[in-house]
Amino acid sequence: MKKILIISDSEIGRQFIERVIDTYTSDNIYYIVQPKAVEYENANPARFKFYEFDPTSFQKISNLLKMEFVQAIITMDNITDVEYTIKNIRTMKKQLRLIVLDHWGFENRDPSILYVKQNEIMASRMIDYLPNIPVTAKNVGLGQGEIMEVLVPFGSSFVYRHIGVIEQRKWKIVAIYRNRELLLPTRKRMIHPNDLLLLVGDPTVLKSVYRAIKRELGQFPEPFGSNLYLYIDMFKDNKKNIKDLLRRALFIHKSFKHKLYIKVFNASNIDLLWAIKDLSSYNVDIEINYQDALIETIFRADMKKYHIGLVMVSKDIFRNYTARNMLYGARLPVLKIANRSFSRLKDSVAVLSENRDLEKVSTTVFDISSQMGFNLELFNYTNEQDQNKEQVIEHFNNLATIFSKSIKVTNSDGNPIRELRQKENFLHLMPFTSKIVERQIFSLFSIDSEKLYFKLDDYHQIFIPVQL
Repeated sequence: MKKILIISDSEIGRQFIERVIDTYTSDNIYYIVQPKAVEYENANPARFKFYEFDPTSFQKISNLLKMEFVQAIITMDNITDVEYTIKNIRTMKKQLRLIVLDHWGFENRDPSILYVKQNEIMASRMIDYLPNIPVTAKNVGLGQGEIMEVLVPFGSSFVYRHIGVIEQRKWKIVAIYRNRELLLPTRKRMIHPNDLLLLVGDPTVLKSVYRAIKRELGQFPEPFGSNLYLYIDMFKDNKKNIKDLLRRALFIHKSFKHKLYIKVFNASNIDLLWAIKDLSSYNVDIEINYQDALIETIFRADMKKYHIGLVMVSKDIFRNYTARNMLYGARLPVLKIANRSFSRLKDSVAVLSENRDLEKVSTTVFDISSQMGFNLELFNYTNEQDQNKEQVIEHFNNLATIFSKSIKVTNSDGNPIRELRQKENFLHLMPFTSKIVERQIFSLFSIDSEKLYFKLDDYHQIFIPVQL
């Protein structure tokens, strides 16, 4: 986490801090110094630390400067206050990078100070209002964040994905800049490391897209959420298996090291309730609901309230058509826990299908396999040659190189479902599409491996949504 110091004593500084609060990065911690305290809504206490004192006082600011900051930003209305504040900082931090809002035209002799010339910025903004003058990208549209540039880092979840398989709902990739050249996106064009993507869409959606692009391996369940949720319904769950379900959920909780919420609906067994309540010593949150009504409403509210990134259910719950629809509507990964050991798992498996849905969730597949320490195996049914499958395999091999994780591609002309049922234990990873929601009776005679997921019902399965 990078520490950034903001010193503000101006209206511009106040508005700047409000914008910082509304940004979508969680990689920085901001230490904000103001001579007079100002209250800000939605300021996350974990990311924003507020101090009320005069920064021109060396004695007061020196205590704060004992920490290591990557940079300091100064926005003050009084030129004398700015000069003394810079002098105080330089007394303790000779090389700290400073960004100073300049109303007065400072002469810059210090290369580690960047003076942001207010008058130049205003003049640059005003020229955009002249007729017949091209408008730069930063001022196009509503200026509310509906146009965004994102640099794709080397370990990004978007690297080596084809444009055509990226679900673009309420947003679009409209241009790619690579090696100082403009490339227009096509379905077959592949994103490379260090590409600059120009995105257009709903500002709220673009914030999620930004997080997804910047996400690197080892952060699951991000970008879907940050916590785990175990869903238990005592009317639908087999009561004999609930204790095993709890034990496996705790093991997963320890593996991912994220907070676990346990929600019990239709509480009806006193012995099981006591066993669940005993888990509070494992640093998990437990909530018990005794009413059958409004389960879906409560579930949806919990997903937002607790910022859930992975939902865990038993296979009994997932078999239920209504529950499966509710889980699909949440657009979150779902781990269906079977009656097999989870602690002894060593392999994760994905089956290639005729479509390219698996490529859409490829980075999550890698992320889960890496965090759990599993070997990753792709099953390819080779009875028919399919260009889509070849491109998906190419994509997985590229990701394997980036993430330094080997994968095994098994080509077979036999039925992959039948072959997988010969394995003792594995984690089945697959896209969570509308095919999964269909009633199983309508899929019995299908040859689509995704529709036949229930044939592997006795194995642990993770269903990953294809949309952000």
